This record gives sequence, C-alpha cells and structure tokens, in this order.
Amino acid sequence: MRVRDVSLPSAEADDQWCELVIHTATPEVGKQWTDTGEIHEERDLKGRAEGDTRTVPGHPALTRILRQHIEDEGLKPGDLLFQGENGGILAGSVIRRAWRGARRAVLPPHVFESPTGKRVYDNRHTRLTKWLNDGVPPAQVAEWAGNSVPVLLATYARCVEGQLPDLKRRLEAAGDLPDLPGAD
Repeated sequence: MRVRDVSLPSAEADDQWCELVIHTATPEVGKQWTDTGEIHEERDLKGRAEGDTRTVPGHPALTRILRQHIEDEGLKPGDLLFQGENGGILAGSVIRRAWRGARRAVLPPHVFESPTGKRVYDNRHTRLTKWLNDGVPPAQVAEWAGNSVPVLLATYARCVEGQLPDLKRRLEAAGDLPDLPGAD
C-alpha cells in the first residue's frame, strides 16, 4: 500500500475516520511459485474486475497512527506506507517477527501459546467478526472485506453472538400484531 492510497482527514475534522484504498494483493508466495522469480506476486483483487479497487474504513486510532508514521518517516505519496530495506516491500519474516514480539508483549503467556492471533492474517478474521457482532450489515462487511455476502456468512455466521437481546428489543419496539376483532 502506498501513502497515496490512504485518505486521511484533516487533523481538525470532526470525522477522523480514514479510508484505505486497496488496489492489488501482493502475497508472499516464494520465488519458485512466481513467473518473475520474485518472492511476492502482485495480483488483482479476488472477485473483482481487473483494475478494480476496494475501500476499507480506518478507525480514528489508525488515522492518528498513520498520520504520525507518515510524518515521522517523511513519506511522500508514491512511497510504500511500510517499507523494507532500500524502500522495497517489507519482508514477511520481518512482519512475522514483529507480530510475534507484539503478541508476546501484550498477551498473557497462556494466550500467547494458544492459536489466538498466531498469524497476522488472523486480524482479518477478528475484524470481520467484530464488525458483524457490532451489527454492521453483512453486505457492508462483505464489501469492505472483498468477499461476497454468501462467502462472508458461510465463514462467519457461527461467530456472530450477543445480538439477540438488542434484536428482541427492536422487534418489540416495532409493535405487536393487532388484536383480532371480537376476540376476548
């Protein structure tokens, strides 16, 4: 992701949500699996037409972090947001090492040793589950995630919990069936 793909609101704006525009996926697949001999392979987004993008919201806390990071590093619009050596793509081993260190620093030992958040990619599952549990409509979550609604629900429907009391209150507030005429 390049700096120009991050739309940050002005620091004075009331709405501090940023937007991240995703253009391509660049998974680390290994030199032996790419046509170019590079470790990463750039691909169009799954389930999208060639050249399509998708926009994902960024929480105000992320906005603050990204704004500070861009300023601290003196990044320009064409620069990678997070750079490896010589300004290139950050190596997967560096990301995994940083992630492992962050998990170790904040998690109790028994959670660190568990599968919880073991891979960086697990953050995606956590975020999608949280959005669904917070009541964000599945169609919106699917759009942000780059999934179809059927794929999203097939994967995450069993993870949605805690909404039943709110749903019952909303249904009650909508009113009840009218009484039948002459029924006592």
